[in-house]
Amino acid sequence: MVLMEYNKIIELVKEASLFVFDKELRESVSMKGSADFVTAVDLKISSYIKEKLQVLTPDIGFMSEEEDNELTSKRWILDPIDGTTNLVYDYNMSSVSLAYFDGEKIDFGVIYNPYNKDLFVAKSGEGAYLNSKKLSCAPDRELENCLIEFGAGSTKKQYTEESFEIAKAVFSSCLDIRRICSSALAIAYVAAGKLNGYFERSIKPWDYAAATLFLKECGCECSDWTGEKIQYNTASSFVCGTPKEYNFLMSVISEHSKGV
Repeated sequence: MVLMEYNKIIELVKEASLFVFDKELRESVSMKGSADFVTAVDLKISSYIKEKLQVLTPDIGFMSEEEDNELTSKRWILDPIDGTTNLVYDYNMSSVSLAYFDGEKIDFGVIYNPYNKDLFVAKSGEGAYLNSKKLSCAPDRELENCLIEFGAGSTKKQYTEESFEIAKAVFSSCLDIRRICSSALAIAYVAAGKLNGYFERSIKPWDYAAATLFLKECGCECSDWTGEKIQYNTASSFVCGTPKEYNFLMSVISEHSKGV
């Protein structure tokens, strides 16, 4: 794909994100499971982006939280609304996250928060950008000066004890912990140096696909909780951070995790 097509895809994501401001779509809410919301916004953005991508890139598959997934070697990976509960509660911390997986790696990613217009864009080997400003390597701060985000997962309450035991151990050593509740944004914020680490017991590929490219381009590390390379076709445990914080989080997880 050429640069012009990437620009078209960035504009497509921004275009589709405007559906979050459609009151009728936002108020059409159903449940996929316990504490697992889906809105008409999620469905509309997913179908809209899928349709447009099929025109722009007809030979590339499509994988989305709200679609029947095509596990082709080359595919787009979309989370139409990462932070649906935030959307339902008008918390204004949600994002549209789109990644291109070229069969081996994430080659391109865009994450957009339509509320504050934060736009993250990255191309493999060409750096990562926030609002058109190139991000430098994320600062590897001393632990006592670090903010750490963790995902508890409202639909994964079977991991409550484990997740909060780890969070307690992390909190006792770092400056503070956060709960943005949009994994894509939180991981991108680690790459941008606004946070220093992130961990979650179980999240889906569309939650982290685009964001992992920002980590790579900004000198951060990520893996599953066993230290294995992140996969893009199935749910995974997830941990990331600047080098010091990644190593710290892995040591805490190793001590307190009940196995993955």
